[in-house]
Amino acid sequence: MRAQKFTLAAVVLTAGLALTACQDDGDAASASNDSASSSASSSSDASSAEGTGGSTTSAGGSTSSKGGDASAGDDDAPGSGGGQINTGPCKTANLSFSTAHGMGEGDFMVAMKNTSDACSLKGFPGVDLKADNDGGTMSAGRTGVAPVSVVLKNGETTRFHLHYTPNNTGGSGVTITSLVVTPPNETHSKTVPVTLNLPVTDKPSGDINVDPVGTGKQ
Repeated sequence: MRAQKFTLAAVVLTAGLALTACQDDGDAASASNDSASSSASSSSDASSAEGTGGSTTSAGGSTSSKGGDASAGDDDAPGSGGGQINTGPCKTANLSFSTAHGMGEGDFMVAMKNTSDACSLKGFPGVDLKADNDGGTMSAGRTGVAPVSVVLKNGETTRFHLHYTPNNTGGSGVTITSLVVTPPNETHSKTVPVTLNLPVTDKPSGDINVDPVGTGKQ
């Protein structure tokens, strides 16, 4: 009878120990699952934070691009000048005159050098030819060449061409001793000494014409 009580007690004790072991294993498994869940959550939050940082970097790149556009706009801002020179018409008093025969027969060049601030010339000069011994005055006509705009800085030179018929008749002809030149858009003239021999013709000015300033071979 006592042996049966000991055996029953042993069975009860063994069963209790087995139940306690099962509970401990369950708690350990639960703790392990909670730890894994916490780790996964932390990893997800970190990944989300990195994604946000990437978005910020992208926004920064966009801001840099706009800054480049603003810089380009500054180059076109008023007051930049664009490399152009604002000038008024050249004055006769600020031009120095010289002459030379051209490459071809009947081609004569008159050079005008700017001795003052930058100025501009456009159009035909007025040219009167004066003969020696009070032989009178002849006015040059105009060619059909289109005028161009010429800007002269201080010390720069431009020219125009005078075309005439040289005297090849063998006679004395008419000798021109000076040109009275009026630059385009000016009312003051400059007398330039020359020596040109023209044939005597029925026309008061013969065949004499000028090109616009700055055209032809300069």
